[in-house]
Amino acid sequence: MTKASGMLTLEALRGMVAGGEIETVIGGFTDHYGRLVGKRFDAEMFVDEVAASGGHACDYLLTVDMEMEPVPGYAFANWELGYGDVHMVPDLATLRVASWLDKTALVVCDVKSGKTHDYVAVAPRSILRRQVDAAGKAGFRAFAATELEHYLFRTSYRDAALQDFRNLEPAGWYLEDYHILQGTRTEGFHGAARRHLKRSGVPVETSKGEWGRGQHELNIRYAEALDMADRNSVFKQCLKELAEASGLSVTFMAKFAADAAGSSCHIHFSLWRDGRNAFTRDGEAFRHFLGGWLAHVPDVMVFYAPTVNSYKRYVDASWAPTRLAWSNDNRTAGFRVVGEGPGLRIECRIPGADCNAYLALAASLASGLDGIAQRIEPPACFVGDIYAAKNLPRVPYSLSQAVDAFEASDFAKRAFGKDVVEHYTHFYRTEAAAFDKAVTDWERRRYFERI
Repeated sequence: MTKASGMLTLEALRGMVAGGEIETVIGGFTDHYGRLVGKRFDAEMFVDEVAASGGHACDYLLTVDMEMEPVPGYAFANWELGYGDVHMVPDLATLRVASWLDKTALVVCDVKSGKTHDYVAVAPRSILRRQVDAAGKAGFRAFAATELEHYLFRTSYRDAALQDFRNLEPAGWYLEDYHILQGTRTEGFHGAARRHLKRSGVPVETSKGEWGRGQHELNIRYAEALDMADRNSVFKQCLKELAEASGLSVTFMAKFAADAAGSSCHIHFSLWRDGRNAFTRDGEAFRHFLGGWLAHVPDVMVFYAPTVNSYKRYVDASWAPTRLAWSNDNRTAGFRVVGEGPGLRIECRIPGADCNAYLALAASLASGLDGIAQRIEPPACFVGDIYAAKNLPRVPYSLSQAVDAFEASDFAKRAFGKDVVEHYTHFYRTEAAAFDKAVTDWERRRYFERI
């Protein structure tokens, strides 16, 4: 594959810094939620020192909750250990222009131990790296794509917060799936997003209206799995910051409103060997990868659906899958097989737009590779409306149910390591517990007067 426009070598960056074209370099990695965290470096400082020696960040970033509060109970980082530093090591293969920002470049960092210089096992990018390495040892290159949906609002982030996220004005006022006219109304935003992504090393395919009011999908080109997760992270950051600059807001919640369509992150996977797609419809690699991916959904559901909100998306006849089955080009299926020849791939429709792409891709790849190693056969191809097939196993109903399965999974411990499973079990239990303690608008409306 050719190098994407906007990608930089270190020498090219040096020249742009010397010429005054780049003044700032953002170095970052995702926390467990998928948020980009890190630092802004003076560009001269970056090319002179940081590119070679890296930077540092507090290790609590891999233990905080959504409000940035340090959460007790982690073995990795805690008050007793003093919350020291981790080493942010720039992966210079990810160095790119951030064209939506003024005179800025961006680089994705790996998180390594400041003492041993090993990859920090619980960092999301490390978890995906381990699975990519496993694919390589099995003789495969793993290619993936993520299809991200989002809602766009004409209310700014600041005003949305001041309104307690009520009465937001959607960018569209009727269901707009594939409607060119509605797409034209938001072209000022989405056209800018396509251009900036393309100029920032994230090749773009299409954008279109989706099924909800103000809902859209912007698709970017497939890539090797680690590169794809990096692109996904840059994509989200770009759209949020463009919205901020435009007085708009965009959300990647899995289910923004009970009466609105959910937002997904469909994942496409194929394995390649010797420059060719190793997936053929009658081939073992394809069949067993599909079998393993499908069989291990309950084990790794937390990586596809990481919040309490995620599970509100799984509603029958809502375009989100509710049951575990596969089919050919059937959007009621959790797993949809599409394409032919070099384009043959498996699409998993289970992850929501709120997933951390590093974790979701790692879960997908680990599951499929185990299917190949264990020769797991998929069930028969389902034909018909899978929503109506009540005898099929269902996706978990809640984050708590999914965490229980993850914690008990021998497969997850084998694939990711016992320490990683313990760490993320604590993370997701903390998230579920925070919701269980909350008093919601629904409760006040239902009980305030009439209970």
